[in-house]
Amino acid sequence: MTEEIIIAGFGGQGVLSMGKILAYSGVMGNKEVSWMPSYGPEMRGGTANVTVIISDERISSPIINQFDTAIILNQQSMDKFEKSVKPGGLLIYDPNGITRHPQRQDINIYQIEAADEAASMGLTKVFNMVVLGGFLKLKPIIQSEFIRKGLEKSLPKRHHGLIPENEKAIEKGKEIIKSVHQLN
Repeated sequence: MTEEIIIAGFGGQGVLSMGKILAYSGVMGNKEVSWMPSYGPEMRGGTANVTVIISDERISSPIINQFDTAIILNQQSMDKFEKSVKPGGLLIYDPNGITRHPQRQDINIYQIEAADEAASMGLTKVFNMVVLGGFLKLKPIIQSEFIRKGLEKSLPKRHHGLIPENEKAIEKGKEIIKSVHQLN
């Protein structure tokens, strides 16, 4: 099993930390992992993306142009990365702020209203964990116990009290993700 993922959105949406949690969780699950962030100098409010590869085998290169999964959190990222999903792959997006929804017919497309859900939970900072939950429902490549260990490893100790809220957000994401277009 090898899963090549791009997570893209605005800085401040938790794009890089979502990738980091996935990467640490993969390491805790004894997988081979690559985590390669990319962001502009402006960071918060600017565009950010991270490539995460999780595999049972050695990873030859962290630099890839086609992805098994794209997790898209803003329009600029949709414009840039929709075409980079491999045919038969998966695109997950939050419709908040998206003006042009994905058009491809050769990929599986799922929508997750994570921004709205995080706001209704009163926890806007767990937006990215709602999205992560949706992804993990569709691609359960990492077991829950390793996600918790990944959260513990990537969050500063002063924020470990927030781990239960993060886990709750992950579970909520698994409940609310919905199909927009599925291949037969």
